[in-house]
Formats: sequence, C-alpha cells, structure tokens
Amino acid sequence: MKRFVLPILALLALALPTLSLAEDAPKIKLGYAKCAHCTPMSLTPQFAEGVTIDAVGFNTGTDALTALVSKNIDVAQVTYLHYAIALDKGFDVVAISGQVNGGSAILLGNDLEIAPGDWGALKALIAKYKADGKPFRVAASRGNAQDIHMRGAFAKQGIDINKDVQFINIPNPSDHLQALRRGEVELICTVEPFATQIMQAKAAKFFGFPYDQAAGKLTNLILTRSDVIASNPKALEGVVRAVVKVDAHIAADKPALIEVISKVTGLDKAIATGAVENLDPDPKMYRASALAIATMMRDLKYINSDVSAAVEKNLDYRFLEAATGKPKTELGY
Repeated sequence: MKRFVLPILALLALALPTLSLAEDAPKIKLGYAKCAHCTPMSLTPQFAEGVTIDAVGFNTGTDALTALVSKNIDVAQVTYLHYAIALDKGFDVVAISGQVNGGSAILLGNDLEIAPGDWGALKALIAKYKADGKPFRVAASRGNAQDIHMRGAFAKQGIDINKDVQFINIPNPSDHLQALRRGEVELICTVEPFATQIMQAKAAKFFGFPYDQAAGKLTNLILTRSDVIASNPKALEGVVRAVVKVDAHIAADKPALIEVISKVTGLDKAIATGAVENLDPDPKMYRASALAIATMMRDLKYINSDVSAAVEKNLDYRFLEAATGKPKTELGY
C-alpha cells in the first residue's frame, strides 16, 4: 500500500505550492461592454500572469463606467468619450491602456436614394425634410463612441444635430436593427457587430465611417481608479500585460477574434466575420487625440468644462511601459 501512497503524497506536495500561488495571486474585477471590439476583453483571464482576472460583460460602456466609479469593479473597458465625460463629472478615473479602435458605421434607411459617402446629397435631403416640416431622425446610443463620432462628423459637414435633425437615443445597440426595420429613424450610427448584422439583414444600407472628426477611429480605453493603483499596482500591470497579449493574439489570428465576437454576442459567425474588417487592435493611448476629443466634446456641448488638463494628467503610461518594454513616447504619448 505504501508503494502507492508515497508517490501520491509526493505529487500532492509538488502541487500544493502551485495551488497556493494561484490562490495568493492578486484579483482584479474587470468590466467590458458587449460590442465587437470590446469582446476580446473576455479573453484576458486566460492571458493573465501574476493576477487573477474576473471579466464581467456589461451591455454598454456606460454601464461598465458606472460600475467602476461606484467601486463594483476595479478596471473598466470604456471609450475615450467615457473618459472625458467621467472627468467632466469629477469622477476618479485613470487611463492605463488602449485596446481596440474602430467599430463605428453610419447606416441609412433603405428607401433613401443616397450613394455611400455623398454628404452633399445627405445635406440636401436633410434640408428638404426641414423645409417640408418633417423631422429627419438620426439615432445612436447616447454617450457611446459612435454617438460622438457621428456628432463630430456631422459638425465637420456643417450639419447641426440640435437644429437640422431630430436625435433619437436608443440606449442598447442591439435594439438598432428593430428601430430601422420599424422605420423609426432615417439614419443611425451604430457599433459592430450590430452594424454588420443590420446590413446582412438588409434593414439598412452603408453610408460611411464617421472617422473624419477629432476622435478619428479611436474608440476603446481601459480605465481604473487611483485607489486601485495605490493598493494593487502589480495586479494592474498584469491586467495591461494581458490586454497587450490579447491584442497581439487577435491581430494575428482573425478567426480567434471572430470566434470570441460570436461567442460573447451570440450572433452568427458570418456577422462577426464582417465586423472584424472595421476593428483595429491597438493598446496604445493617444494623448494628442485624447485632448482633441475632449475639445470636440466641449464644442458639441457634450461636456460642460475644459477637461484638457485632467485628460493629460490622468493618462498613466507606466503599466503599458512595463507590459511592452517601450517608453511612453512610442506608446502614443
């Protein structure tokens, strides 16, 4: 009997230190939104080293931000726009990494005879609706990146979203498809993979990407709070390392990105396959563009104060520097 017991005990003795190390690893609760470019955050636990990540999905980035500032989670994947909004409201948020950019698309109702990218024709149609006393209804999920991308692109084209069109807020992007099918809006700026879902369902047609504005195609940003930085800096370094690894993984392996989009959103892989063409994995944080976004948001009266100083001050590059081995000057600073 001893012949069998002793080897088993020896194996257990070898395993126990490993189990103890896993139990002792610092823990981070991370929230992410369920959009195409957000879903890779669900992979961070399997790419984490030296930290245990509990990744929780939220319907929107706004929900994730709310959980962060109310201290229900430690890290949130949101957007550059949420970052500026949070600072405008006086919340304690610190940006520690980028993640994936892009993911926005402007779609038109099928009955509108306008060619993709023809802003002149779109402006003329909006003017006609206004002259006829009819509202030209445009929609987005207020507060997300696509909303600001659309507002900035409209302003660049001389379209006043407060006077020339009627804005419709549809909080959950998964509801955009039905709003178009019911004819409730003429135009919508939505997020992947729902943009591809809408086009594949032939509920609307593609007009263009809303990237001709100060935000460009910048979208996702990883935020934490100063108390988490003070109490758990090594764990945050582990989180950022995981984000960098996930970005490298999905950039090199599109099928892996398609798989995670389909798994988290529950949408067909054909939809996820179309969505990935509008996504750009990138963990850098772009300081100059972040400042331009904050200025644009104030000009659009989306925020009330000049948060430029706070935007720059609260970009903390130390975790990205540790994760990549590069100086911040090579990481978007």
